[in-house]
Amino acid sequence: MKKLVLAYSGGLDTSYCAKHLSKDKGFEVHAVSVNTGGFSKEEISQIEKKSLELGATSYKSIDAVQTFYDKVVKYLIFGNVLKNNTYPLSVSAERIVQAIEIVNYAKKVGANYIAHGSTGAGNDQVRFDMIFQIIAPEIEIITPIRDNKLSRETEIAYLKENGIDYPWEKAKYSINRGLWGTSVGGEETLSSNKALPDSAYPSQLQEKEPADVTLTFEKGELVAVNGIKNTPVANIEKLEVMASKYAIGRDIHVGDTIIGTKGRVGFEAAAALIIIKAHHLLEKHTLTKWQQYQKEQQGNFYGMLLHEGNYLDEVMRNIEAFLTDTQKNVSGDVFLSLYPFQFRLNGISSQHDLMTDAFGSYGEENKGWSATDAKGFIKILSNPGRIYNHVNGEK
Repeated sequence: MKKLVLAYSGGLDTSYCAKHLSKDKGFEVHAVSVNTGGFSKEEISQIEKKSLELGATSYKSIDAVQTFYDKVVKYLIFGNVLKNNTYPLSVSAERIVQAIEIVNYAKKVGANYIAHGSTGAGNDQVRFDMIFQIIAPEIEIITPIRDNKLSRETEIAYLKENGIDYPWEKAKYSINRGLWGTSVGGEETLSSNKALPDSAYPSQLQEKEPADVTLTFEKGELVAVNGIKNTPVANIEKLEVMASKYAIGRDIHVGDTIIGTKGRVGFEAAAALIIIKAHHLLEKHTLTKWQQYQKEQQGNFYGMLLHEGNYLDEVMRNIEAFLTDTQKNVSGDVFLSLYPFQFRLNGISSQHDLMTDAFGSYGEENKGWSATDAKGFIKILSNPGRIYNHVNGEK
């Protein structure tokens, strides 16, 4: 039989693919799901059971949470990446790691075909296909939903005809959880003028009393929460539990899709937004003016390339090296407070804090230069403007 690896999530589209490709197309289907955060053991067990019932020969769950952090999330923090100054690339960043894990698995088991359930209208088709074609151009890509423009109703009818009668009622809101946040889609996000209701978000307000939190960074990585050291992944998960009880991190992102249309999606990313903003504040104190400026350019560029599926371009490794180098002095504590629906950054403490009083206090006292020095500096600084005004002022 023709060996095929299917990127399987357990949803309607990939369930249709599992049955159709095994029954009608004669493929030996090996279903694979990649956990980049958000899957419980019980959910993985149910996904495995369903895939085998649908005709898959085998099922494999790949734990890639740590890989996701090491390969992607770490650099999103280093670069303070927020797409359109809003979205921490919660789900789009996951797809890159999932695609790499899936195609590597396909090569490992000797599959000549690889399939996914993407439609022809979204970003994921681009991300998956680009990764697959770059890493394994010899493997043929199969996409039944995209190729046949299948509707949800058609897929459900087909599965029922083949004895598969799972409850496929479409949830009012689609939820995709991961280590770096959760996306939320609904009818409101299909238009430009409607907000998602509070009930659409997976985390509801539970805590109303403010809480103070201390985040400790070492060379840009989150190494402790409230003085308790742990791995960055564990700290992200811990902070997410704490902050989501305050319903923090909700927003709607509007952006340009890879295929040229505008797209709108809700998200909840309490830990991601807090960490990025806290890390950025620490950088304001510990990096030079020009480091901060150049980092902003490179961070935005990195996020754009990642979003559009260009993770394997070698320039991404160049940017990662630059971002890593900028983190040498980004160490210290950031103090913040959690409130219902918001957080506030209170300040930092770092041995690398460049806001030292050795040279004076802003607007108060100068210790490192004299009044004469200041006047000479200002006169030289005004030279370009004085020259331009001299030449062109009367005109």
